[in-house]
Amino acid sequence: MTQIPEPDAPEGVDLERPNAARIYDWFLGGTANWAIDREFGERAVQTFPMIKTVARTNREFLGRGVRYLARNGIEQFLDLGSGVPTVGNVHQVAASVNPNARCVYVDIEPVAVAHSQILLEREGVAARHAVLQGDLRNPSDIWRRALDTGALDPQRPIGLIMVGVLYFLGPDEPARQIVQQYLSLLPSGSYFLSSHLTGDGVPTGDGESRDRIREQYKESSTPFHLRSRAEFSEFFEGLDLVEPGIAWLPEWHLDEAESKATKRLVPDPAFSGSIGGLGRKP
Repeated sequence: MTQIPEPDAPEGVDLERPNAARIYDWFLGGTANWAIDREFGERAVQTFPMIKTVARTNREFLGRGVRYLARNGIEQFLDLGSGVPTVGNVHQVAASVNPNARCVYVDIEPVAVAHSQILLEREGVAARHAVLQGDLRNPSDIWRRALDTGALDPQRPIGLIMVGVLYFLGPDEPARQIVQQYLSLLPSGSYFLSSHLTGDGVPTGDGESRDRIREQYKESSTPFHLRSRAEFSEFFEGLDLVEPGIAWLPEWHLDEAESKATKRLVPDPAFSGSIGGLGRKP
């Protein structure tokens, strides 16, 4: 994807604290970040040198999931917590399989929203896709506004995406209820694609580094929280899980990799500390 020059900060951007969407963009080699985000990212790499690889693992999972859905007849997507556009955006991956695919992106971070709109306009596809600024904690509002864009048909299956975002909902928030409300709005035949950070089964050798990363993120505007495999599985309640079920991201459907030469980014899939799954609504 063509790199977008760093713009002036859009209205509402908090440059007093680093932000997860902009830090993630920096991990992936993007430019939609500011000095405070880069400084945070550099410290994170010093603490946990493989963190950029873990970020890429999550991004590649997203691409494989979208490609699987597009190949299996899903033509419209709702991407919640979509982040700053970078390599392999949902609408681009879906269009590589089905040029008629549509996507609505939603993010709370103004930078992510502004850059997403710029990208769609530069590609000349803004009429087919849409970008919303909003908080995924408000399903009824997000759903209404997403349908108002005209990009989604609520009578046809939708690919709901919550990749790399649920761990920003803390244990004191009704994350499971939020997900279930979205799922209740989806028509039959829709899918739910998600990933999450976990401590279950992760190699213990770098445990101290991982703990320090979690502490470091508390300095940002977006601290993250781990959930167990069992807790993550609860998000898929009522859905039919696509094989292989809940899996380490580097192991999930490598057959859907854009390049058949793609290799795992980490020697041990559990090292990614990230699990994911895809479920179909009956």
